[in-house]
Amino acid sequence: MSGQTVGAWMHRGVISCGPDTSLEEVARTMDSKDVSALVVVNEAGDVVGVISRTDLVNTRFVEPYMKHWRGMTAEHLMSRPVISVSPETLVTEAANILREKQIHRLVVVEKEGQRLRPLGILSVTDLAKNIDGR
Repeated sequence: MSGQTVGAWMHRGVISCGPDTSLEEVARTMDSKDVSALVVVNEAGDVVGVISRTDLVNTRFVEPYMKHWRGMTAEHLMSRPVISVSPETLVTEAANILREKQIHRLVVVEKEGQRLRPLGILSVTDLAKNIDGR
């Protein structure tokens, strides 16, 4: 793991949605694509948040108290600011961020000025697979 970069271990490409995507559509996309989170991107394709299955599950617990749940969108539940790394980040540094922030995934981005272009995801599952040698 020492000296290896995120770019070598990450899952390339992201499944995304817009901030205005309904929670029902978010859930359908996660199910059909068999992913546990979606990267939320704005109209320019820049990363603005992440919404996970855990976010959806947590919302279901408070649903009885929310009369207008159906009107909620990804923007209402997404985590922000996005915790991201570049493909050049060392895997050990990325693992430390995951542990310190107590999160399951990092969005791998390419910075273009103020813009953040999503390139992929590095998850704790990716770390486990690579450490295991699978």
